[in-house]
Amino acid sequence: MLIRYGTDGKGRPVQKAVVYTQSEHQISNKNIDPDALQIIHRLRDAGFTAYIVGGAVRDLIVGNKPKDFDIVTDATPSKIKRIFRNSRIIGRRFRLVHVVFGSKIFEVSTFRSNAEGSVGNDFGTIEEDVQRRDFTMNALYYDPLQEQVIDYVGGMKDIKKHLLRPVISLDRIFVEDPVRMLRAIKYSATTHAKMPYNLRKKIRNSAGLLSQVSPSRLTEELLKIMNNSNAYEIIHEALDTDLYIYLQPSATALIYDSKVFERKYMENIKKLGELNKSEPEARLGKKLIFMIKDFAATLTDWEKETKEKYSYTELYGKTWSECRNFVLPMNPVRKELEYAVKSALNELGVKSHSSVAKQNSQKAVSKNASKAGAKSDNFEKSEKKQFSGKKHKNQKQKAKSKTAEKSGVLESASVQAGLIAKIENSNQQF
Repeated sequence: MLIRYGTDGKGRPVQKAVVYTQSEHQISNKNIDPDALQIIHRLRDAGFTAYIVGGAVRDLIVGNKPKDFDIVTDATPSKIKRIFRNSRIIGRRFRLVHVVFGSKIFEVSTFRSNAEGSVGNDFGTIEEDVQRRDFTMNALYYDPLQEQVIDYVGGMKDIKKHLLRPVISLDRIFVEDPVRMLRAIKYSATTHAKMPYNLRKKIRNSAGLLSQVSPSRLTEELLKIMNNSNAYEIIHEALDTDLYIYLQPSATALIYDSKVFERKYMENIKKLGELNKSEPEARLGKKLIFMIKDFAATLTDWEKETKEKYSYTELYGKTWSECRNFVLPMNPVRKELEYAVKSALNELGVKSHSSVAKQNSQKAVSKNASKAGAKSDNFEKSEKKQFSGKKHKNQKQKAKSKTAEKSGVLESASVQAGLIAKIENSNQQF
């Protein structure tokens, strides 16, 4: 373990950070995306510092595979853009750079100052940047060239202790950005980190701040939860801290109203987590099914609806509309919600006319095939019978012919014998 020093206002050396070596943090560069390493190499070659930061470092330390590799540097967005032709600057106020490698996008940001609080947009130093990070376990910087983890806030110890501790003071952290509450429960569930009592209490008391967050940001956060293999644990935490009512108000109301609905809903959320483990790339519509199927089941008496002739288009239209309102403020892609609604209706026994027609067609084909098979069998039996009859007739005719031939031979022999006797008598008289 190494120590990084700085100086105080009087120029005296002060300990700033703890530096962990590879033998201590156990991160292998083999687990880092080669394109992320290339970005850091090119920034370093251009004379800038660059680190992998945030959740990726946390995941690498605990042995999880990071989904994203965020990079932070002292280069400004315009300078980053000049180094990478395959990049674009995004954001109006908080500007950062997306570096594109095929289908992969790497977010490269510049160190920010905390002069305007944790959401300001002024450029700063790494020492200032770390104070803007939400929780200590996300405030670690990894240098892949030196293979060192730089820790300014005790994040490494908190990871080892499974402790979720905020960097920013509790009186500011959620006021400045309410979405941090959702991140807190997500980190707690996915890393099995204990949430201190005062932090949990603060989240419950501040839950109402989520009502100020735009639907687009809430949708983004909810989709992250839906794509997580720990979806059940995260949603369980969200219900416990009174946050879920702002993510899925309709579902939360039904959960509070009915223990039966709560049990079924949470069972399906557990299945959603299992799907994310077995099929991480499954389409969103397949995941949405688990969010809406229990609600769809409550809309009507589906057995009664499907007993008599019904209009699939009408039932689908009404169900889609109800489910669309049910998942608000989440705004999923329309075709994915359509897929989920159709799948839920299918499970409830509501078949589209095309699928019914297809089934009937298949049944008819199968029935005709079996009839044709039966006719074929009867035809073969008839043919065999006819063939057997002909064969028997031919055998009888052959037998008659042979009998006639034998009879003819005997008759001829008898005539010959009579002639011979006459000739002998005639010779004797003579």
